[in-house]
This record gives sequence, structure tokens and C-alpha cells, in this order.
Amino acid sequence: MELKKNERSILAYFPSSAKAIDAAEALKAKGINDVQVDRVSRYGVASNPEVNNPISGRGVSGTGLSLYSAGANQFGDNDARVLLSADPSVSGMTAKGYGTAGGEAFLVTAVTTKDKVEQAVKILKEKGAKI
Repeated sequence: MELKKNERSILAYFPSSAKAIDAAEALKAKGINDVQVDRVSRYGVASNPEVNNPISGRGVSGTGLSLYSAGANQFGDNDARVLLSADPSVSGMTAKGYGTAGGEAFLVTAVTTKDKVEQAVKILKEKGAKI
């Protein structure tokens, strides 16, 4: 993506999808509509279209919940799943944020005009973002 002359991009990291989505909605409510929420994975897997959530019955596998890999085609075979499940982050025996960029797994990307950057950054920080 190429930004126009007066546009700026903002990258903000969050510890949960709920916080990231809340921040994205707050930006949109202020007229900043070019906003996207993504997951960051150390394995470069494609994010699932829906968040892996065991409470709503969408926790497909241990690796899907911890590494965001459930449903990613490149890890569809059993051998790859076994290797992913051996990652220390799956067992829960690791330090906080192990293997996640910046220790935060959810990324909000916003593109806005130069005059709205400060307002957008303020909103993101109020919602708990690391920028």
C-alpha cells in the first residue's frame, strides 16, 4: 500500500483482540475509517477470519488458540501440527509474550490524514495501545 502525500499510518499493538477491536471502533467513530485489526504470529501464519475462542466453541486446537494457526492451510498436515504444539508458548510454561512481536499479539493499523494523527494516537493510547 502506498500512502498519499497527506496520509500517515499508525501501528498500535494490543494484548487482546477485544481491546484491539474496541480501539478500532473508537477510531472509526471519530471518522478514521481506514482501520484494520490483525494478529501477529511468530510463524508467519495467515490470521483466521474469526478469533480462536474456546468459550464460543471456536477453539479448534491448542496451537490454534496459542499460535493463531488453526485453519491456516500451510499447517494442515499432522506433522506440522505436532511441531507447532511442541512450542513452549502452547504449554503455558513460558514468559509473558514469548514469541510475539512486542509482547502484544494484536495489531491495529490506521491510515489517516496528517491533521488527525495526534487525535488517533491519543485514542489508541487511551485504549491501552503500545505504539
